[in-house]
Amino acid sequence: MASSDWRPLATPDTLRERAKILRSLRHYLDARGVLEVQTPMIGQHTVTDPDVQAIVVDGYGYLQTSAEYFMKRLLMAGVGDCYQMAPVFRHEENGRLHSSEFTMLEWYRVGMDASELMEEVASLCDCILGAAEYGTLDYDSLVGHLKGPRDELDLAFAEACAGLKGRWFIVNYPADQAALARVYKDRPDYAARFELVIDGVEIANGYWELTDPAIHRDRFAADLQERQARSDTLPQVDESFLTALEHGLPDCSGVAVGVDRLVMLALGFDAVREVMTFSTPPFRVNKH
Repeated sequence: MASSDWRPLATPDTLRERAKILRSLRHYLDARGVLEVQTPMIGQHTVTDPDVQAIVVDGYGYLQTSAEYFMKRLLMAGVGDCYQMAPVFRHEENGRLHSSEFTMLEWYRVGMDASELMEEVASLCDCILGAAEYGTLDYDSLVGHLKGPRDELDLAFAEACAGLKGRWFIVNYPADQAALARVYKDRPDYAARFELVIDGVEIANGYWELTDPAIHRDRFAADLQERQARSDTLPQVDESFLTALEHGLPDCSGVAVGVDRLVMLALGFDAVREVMTFSTPPFRVNKH
């Protein structure tokens, strides 16, 4: 029996408006000499980050949670400023702001630090949403002096962000949440990482990128220890990425923007599914 749930989630008019926004995003970066690239959606390896769950494709590897590793390998090969706008995949329950498959705009700027890239992110968002003021908040100001397990901190942070009105860059993340951002030499307790929150919706996550391959390896090892403590999957470290790092990642900053969320805000909707063609069912994580 055929399913009656065959229609797209978004209306044709919404999809036309979405297409205009995607063209505007590309035009913004193209006009600044940032090269559009295309990297694989399936890779042999995935990220080690304990808070990011990849989807296994048996016999092939993993659906990519972002283009980060591939794009940084392009940077190390001399491609220079580049961007990619494409589907990425994560094991998450579908919800108002989440989908197992979603569209990410990710770009890297050689020679920029985090502050400079924040200015560019704000400028890009202004092109889509209209101009507005941007404020900055320290991570600690959102979670206060809360100490405890990482999941409690993440929940407190998410709840605080959901209550923010206006456009806010969250800065000065604690060093233990640096991910692949460098820590400040003069402030080693803080990472050069930022997040943009617009009207309670987390839109972008950016780093002044870590370049030291030895520190990368240490962080990957710490990630795997945390995963083991959680009885979670243990992906193999991407040695190709680490080998590329030995050749030298240029001084750069990078950012990932949730395109569906940005489109949702631009068109005045309340959920990402309202600006997507079809829903993606939640995936199960294969325990490999």
